[in-house]
Amino acid sequence: MATRLLGCLIFLSMAFPALAAEVAGVKLEDKERVANSELVLNGAGLRKRAFFQVYAAGLYLSEKKTVAMEAIAAAGPKRVAIHMLRDVDADQFSGALADGINSNHGDAEAKALEPRVKQLVAIMVEMKEAKKGMRITLDWLPAAGTQVTIEGKPAGAAIPGEDFFRALLKIWLGDRPIQDDLKKALLGEKQ
Repeated sequence: MATRLLGCLIFLSMAFPALAAEVAGVKLEDKERVANSELVLNGAGLRKRAFFQVYAAGLYLSEKKTVAMEAIAAAGPKRVAIHMLRDVDADQFSGALADGINSNHGDAEAKALEPRVKQLVAIMVEMKEAKKGMRITLDWLPAAGTQVTIEGKPAGAAIPGEDFFRALLKIWLGDRPIQDDLKKALLGEKQ
């Protein structure tokens, strides 16, 4: 009887994939598929603003990286998964992304990125509001560019240039991240 029960538990643990992380009640999968590549959850954390929980985020790479610059430079597809924990106006959300890019780049770099930042802002503004419970992904697709998806559906055209996706990653992983403990969490450090 005990052997059967143990066998049943082992079968069930293989039948249902284990969740790699739970952040503020949001379950993030251990692995996700992007551009026909299986990515692993590098780390996950919580974006806070003052006393408010804004979103849970997960960083997916082809292999785990604990050093920010290695994660930013990693080859192949990548994903930042954002799970909204509160309603945020699209202008505020896209403004925060643009500010995060600008604070991690010099004037010349920021100027070169500006047209693509405007493209990202236009995609977000079209969304109108990032609503509580919404899932937004920012995917680096080597053959296409940065693809924004909202609730699993592509939003706007892919934004060209790997330098742009790396600029996005610097929002969370750069020298001036939007939140130090979120940077550590996305790099797999236990909080």
